[in-house]
Amino acid sequence: MNRNMTARAILVAIVAILPFLTFISPFWFTLLTVIGISSLVALGISLLTGVGGMTSFGQAAFVGFGAYTTAWLTTALGWPPLLSLPASIAVTGAAAMLIGSVTVRLSGHYLALGTIAWGVALYYLFGNLAFIGGHTGISGIPPVTLFGYSLIDVRAYFALVWVMVILACWGATNLLDSRLGRAFRTLRHGTLAARASGIDVGREKLRIFVCAALLAGLAGWLMAHFQRTVSQGSFSIAIGIEFLLMAVLGGTGSVYGAVLGSALVVVSKSVLQAALPLLFGAEGNYEGLVFGLLLVGVLQVAPGGLWPYLTRRWPRARLVGPEAEGLPAAPLPAAAGPLLEARGIRKVFGGLVAVKDVDFSVRKGEIVGLIGPNGAGKSTTFNLLTGVLTPTAGEVAFCGEPLAGAGRIFTPEDAARHRIARTFQHVKLSADMSVLDNVAIGATQRAHAGLISSLLHRERDEEKRLLAEAIRQIRRVGLADQMHRPAGELALGQQRLVEIARALCLDPVLLLMDEPAAGLRRAEKDALAELLRQLRSEGMSILLVEHDMDFVMKLTDHLVVMNFGAKIAEGTPGEVRRNEAVVKAYLGEDE
Repeated sequence: MNRNMTARAILVAIVAILPFLTFISPFWFTLLTVIGISSLVALGISLLTGVGGMTSFGQAAFVGFGAYTTAWLTTALGWPPLLSLPASIAVTGAAAMLIGSVTVRLSGHYLALGTIAWGVALYYLFGNLAFIGGHTGISGIPPVTLFGYSLIDVRAYFALVWVMVILACWGATNLLDSRLGRAFRTLRHGTLAARASGIDVGREKLRIFVCAALLAGLAGWLMAHFQRTVSQGSFSIAIGIEFLLMAVLGGTGSVYGAVLGSALVVVSKSVLQAALPLLFGAEGNYEGLVFGLLLVGVLQVAPGGLWPYLTRRWPRARLVGPEAEGLPAAPLPAAAGPLLEARGIRKVFGGLVAVKDVDFSVRKGEIVGLIGPNGAGKSTTFNLLTGVLTPTAGEVAFCGEPLAGAGRIFTPEDAARHRIARTFQHVKLSADMSVLDNVAIGATQRAHAGLISSLLHRERDEEKRLLAEAIRQIRRVGLADQMHRPAGELALGQQRLVEIARALCLDPVLLLMDEPAAGLRRAEKDALAELLRQLRSEGMSILLVEHDMDFVMKLTDHLVVMNFGAKIAEGTPGEVRRNEAVVKAYLGEDE
């Protein structure tokens, strides 16, 4: 049993037993209910910040959307509380779509400042809308009625809240263990590798932003019918910061860390508010200071949060049954002419011409080497071919179809859809994800399960095939014994092999490799060369940049040589070896 299953089993047992323990006072059930409501918001922040890499200080505003919607519908229009739940979720989701479509375009500290800006703006908006009570708010909210039974008793409401929390944690765990979850997790580590795997980064950022907001909206609905009153003060930016601290304390990115962090913050505040006046007298507000010091102390011991620290020795590997089959391979295109063509491509950065009118082609089932001294423009050329950069002039064609140039928009996602895969000069992996999950990212666009299927774990058959495909590619590059290790713990050469396996998971027609042999030992280079020959025999085309001339000369069918951004030679390895311009570029010439 892994850590998530263990935590879920413990929560289910607690929720099933506690309401029947009559010796526990209502105060503790009230406190536990507040913890449960806070856990939903913290869980959303944990997904948004720890998984999606977007820090939000304004989640309390989405709690407000959920709370005010149900408060107004049930008091002004007389709706039953349960009927108002879908409306609260819908209003919160619509607000999140509108706000998120702008917010997720920001990055770094601008994104955090953006969440503060709309968090403050919505706080004042809630206080100035007359139909929701302005600064006074709405009172007299009816309790939730379930099967004819009013949940006015705190024990009953405690059970409702924690059933919601358990379902939310179960859904979040399912989501993070799916193809969409892996796509979300790539967002925190830079977006270029994700885009090269066919992941629509903007869409996934917005999707996780909305998911976090919906959890906050659900918390708002529960809060409104628990407190029976809603006012502006519950949704300030200070409350939003408190929710963020819960997620950070528990461990951003960990599902049950959100529950642990919420419990620690809520209980600590309650204890400190009761104990500190006895120590320092009635005057002064010391709990904020003491709580801050405690938080700093905890994060000094466990900088990643308490949940990852406490559960670091629990099993976490996911096993795939040996009976699972990999994903079906798509047929290779019947290209009569060149598969890929660079037609006079040029790239200018200000006054620097990085690539000067370069022409070359790659045919089906051919290994082509793109070589040249450092600074020759090889990596820039790779970026032009894969949509990372847009040519200033010229065009890139694939199977005779122009892709980039002449005003066309060509992106890394488009390259992935055309089954053009690549590796990078500087390794781009999610260091805290396992080798298996990193490689499986490459197969994201080959599966189709959506958000609802992932939340409900209805994509299990497709997920087994996807992971089986990732395992097959990991074995091809010789890393089967490293499958469940975090990718960041591997040596550089092994990380390059992980990138190659991830690229192969795309089922590419054309594979572009930027210095694939760098950091590999001789035996690993020989194994890589054998793998590339096997891929060529299967019909795959390969374009590689490499500085190891012995590796290149023995492997490639055709070579293109660049220097100072221009093509200076082209031909077979033997022809290039004898070319005087190439010798001068590498060795220089006598004055």
